[in-house]
Amino acid sequence: MAATTVKAEPLGQPPEEKVAERVDYLNLPCPLPYEEIHREALMSLKPDVFEGFRFEFNKGLNPQFALSHSVYMGLTEIPSQSSETIKIPTAQYEFGANFMDPKLLLLGRVLTDGRLNARAKWDFTDNFSLKANALLTNEPHMSHGMFNFDYKGTDYRAQFQLGNGALFGANYIQSVSPHLSLGGEVFWAGQHRKSGIGYAARYNTNKMVATGQVASTGMVALSYVQKVSEKVSLASDFMYNYMSRDVTASVGYDYILRQARLRGKIDSNGCVSAFLEERLNMGLNFNLSAELDHSKKDYKFGFGLTVGQ
Repeated sequence: MAATTVKAEPLGQPPEEKVAERVDYLNLPCPLPYEEIHREALMSLKPDVFEGFRFEFNKGLNPQFALSHSVYMGLTEIPSQSSETIKIPTAQYEFGANFMDPKLLLLGRVLTDGRLNARAKWDFTDNFSLKANALLTNEPHMSHGMFNFDYKGTDYRAQFQLGNGALFGANYIQSVSPHLSLGGEVFWAGQHRKSGIGYAARYNTNKMVATGQVASTGMVALSYVQKVSEKVSLASDFMYNYMSRDVTASVGYDYILRQARLRGKIDSNGCVSAFLEERLNMGLNFNLSAELDHSKKDYKFGFGLTVGQ
């Protein structure tokens, strides 16, 4: 019988360690746009809660063009000097038209109260695009428009903003590692003679996302999202204004089921909200919304139906 030979490790020599993977700083991922660094937290903590009844119907006429109809019946808050919330019944109809092309996106909405919302996005190249937003209304000094010029690099993004009222702004965000990106912004509002500067940081992995943002206007925003699984996410945020001394913190969740999605949150002001989106059938969705603000004694409940894609 042949003897088995065992290779012995030399005495005093430590076991072989795994070599850490080197980071290629010349091939970093492209970060999210500066205004979307809190995207995951907003999905959980800022659901589209509403009050009353809402019905939406979407109809695609061809692969590029689609129409939408929306009816809303509920309550609208009006300004008041008292601490109690005053609401009046309201109803409105909204007509929309959408044009979708690989290089061009056009969205338009017209409401019965005279408001017109328009959005456009034009991709000149794979890296350079133009976005435009406009709101036209009969109320004086309430109409506004905004143009955004976006440039997407290999590991950075830059944006220049131009709006009515002599509004100018610019932001830039850069990936400094495979998981960390840093950015900054500046703006000038000529109509109000105000300027500002801000900084932001975002750290993300497959399991979590942490963001921080501070601006000279007094705003400090922190958010954290933990991905428990592919279907469950927990989120928290902290908002502080060191000029007005206002502080708000909230925690929330995002639970994706087989045919439904449930989101909710509770904040430090005692406001609790929940939003349910359930797919009843192909092209038929049911929405259920609730928000309880115990400090203001303001309670909102709503349900809606969405027909079409």
